[in-house]
Amino acid sequence: MNLLAAAGATVLVTAVTVTVMLLVRRRAPEGSYFSDGDRASGVFGVLATGFSVLLGFIIFLAFSSYDDSRTGAETEATIVAQQVQTAQFLAPDTASELTGELTCYARSVAGPEWDAQASGALGDKVNPWGVAMFKTISAVHPRTSTQQSAYDRWMDQSSAREQARIDRVHGAEGILPLPLWVALFVISGVIFVYMLFFADPAEGAVTQGVLMGSVTVVISLLMWLLVFFNHAHGEGVGRLQPTAMERTIGLISVQAKLAGVTVTAPCDADGNPR
Repeated sequence: MNLLAAAGATVLVTAVTVTVMLLVRRRAPEGSYFSDGDRASGVFGVLATGFSVLLGFIIFLAFSSYDDSRTGAETEATIVAQQVQTAQFLAPDTASELTGELTCYARSVAGPEWDAQASGALGDKVNPWGVAMFKTISAVHPRTSTQQSAYDRWMDQSSAREQARIDRVHGAEGILPLPLWVALFVISGVIFVYMLFFADPAEGAVTQGVLMGSVTVVISLLMWLLVFFNHAHGEGVGRLQPTAMERTIGLISVQAKLAGVTVTAPCDADGNPR
């Protein structure tokens, strides 16, 4: 979400609602359309409280999903780095092949897959290098106790990596269903119309503008916050970036050099097969 676009939209919406309030104020009876202001304020309190509770609960759930995606991305990157170490305890040919495929997996996640998440086009697609690693490890037949232990450890780490990937991609296409958005916009419209009945020519124009503007700004900002959490990946302030996996890509190279292992990745810099 672009902060400037969100701020501009909030200002525009606020200007529209304040203008409408001032136009209604010209024809409103003195003392507002309500004969009993205390009763009207009580009803408005019920509307505002119900809306704020609902919105607060939704924002909490949306933030939980955002945090799960962030944690999943970091966990996935950590496990990929650990699997590089585990692979070195297998047969040399297998270790070299798996290390190359892990490098391609990391590049793919930090490149095309992350871009697909940001655009909502990832869907149910699997990472091709995850499939390649499965095929490679399926052909392995451990011959020593060390290789057997590494094989078992690899399988456990693969399951954990897949679960972390699921957490990362969860919500990439939006976690809030359409009926919920419809309900929020309808309630916002009801509050806006109800506010117009507080129009009072006896009050100053500034006071009436602040009355409507403050409510509009608060509701707009909360709705923008939902939009942000609903699409956590991509460019923009606060959005999730593949920082952890990019760090792992560099870590794989460092680990390979320290271990004296030559890694030949069967892919380009974006994780696409050569």
